[in-house]
Amino acid sequence: MKVKAQPRPLESPIPGGKPGSTVSVEPLKVGEMEVAQGWLDGGTGKGAKLKALTTPRSRRQLVPCPAFLIRHPTFGPFVVDTGLHPSVSSAPAANLGRIVASAARPQLPAGQDLPAQLRSRGVEPRNIPLVVMTHLHIDHASGMAEFPGATFVLTENEWVAATEDSRPLLRGYRTSHYDYAFDYRTVSYDGPSIQSYATFGRTFDLFGDGSVRLASTAGHSIGHQSVICHLGERDLVIAGDAIYTYAQLEDGDVAPRPADPHTYRRSLQELRLFHSRFPQALVIPGHDPEHWETLEDRYE
Repeated sequence: MKVKAQPRPLESPIPGGKPGSTVSVEPLKVGEMEVAQGWLDGGTGKGAKLKALTTPRSRRQLVPCPAFLIRHPTFGPFVVDTGLHPSVSSAPAANLGRIVASAARPQLPAGQDLPAQLRSRGVEPRNIPLVVMTHLHIDHASGMAEFPGATFVLTENEWVAATEDSRPLLRGYRTSHYDYAFDYRTVSYDGPSIQSYATFGRTFDLFGDGSVRLASTAGHSIGHQSVICHLGERDLVIAGDAIYTYAQLEDGDVAPRPADPHTYRRSLQELRLFHSRFPQALVIPGHDPEHWETLEDRYE
């Protein structure tokens, strides 16, 4: 598969950091999609994903599609993931495709898309300089087109998986979401700037000041990453889809059919150890509707 962009490696921190910096984080629900309970915690056994897909609609639930606004004191505001594209409010199949739109029945109330939510918080979307992607699956990358002036940071392995697979939709990708001549920068977690942090074996210091670290949590997708934000007195981890639900931090059933089950379990163990050793820290799972309702509007 050929896409328009050619990414450049991100081998050193992005300019704009300042030693001692902390950040604030604002969780944003950018739409919801309908899934079976077994899709979130159906285990990794044979047939788990098929069972989740064939669950009757009467036993399905809406789960949040998250994005996050992060404010850095010297770099400025940036976002993690993009949620659903604004067009999903009126014509979901145009952005998500007919299969996904029919199966997941996405919902995005008017004014709840990411650009609208940013404006309501005093941030102009066209001025967003940076978007960090946990991964490029449909529910996280749907709205990428709304940030043509931004630099997108993702992992090298995720870019390869999303652009070279012969059947991207079967892996959770929709090429049209990221097939733009944007400024893509890729992190290799085998590079010289990679260091361990807490229980995470491989992290990248995004601004070089310890305020935001990207952590390799591969497995859900080949190049999945999480984002560790340093607040005033604790860390906040945007886990992405390394965990779907909060229960998975505490030995709950794991998600069905990750791209790489072995690496997925290793990443899950790093998150569980972090949660155990640093109970004051906040870990936000990817799609837990009950846990989402407990989140505050802003953490700092």
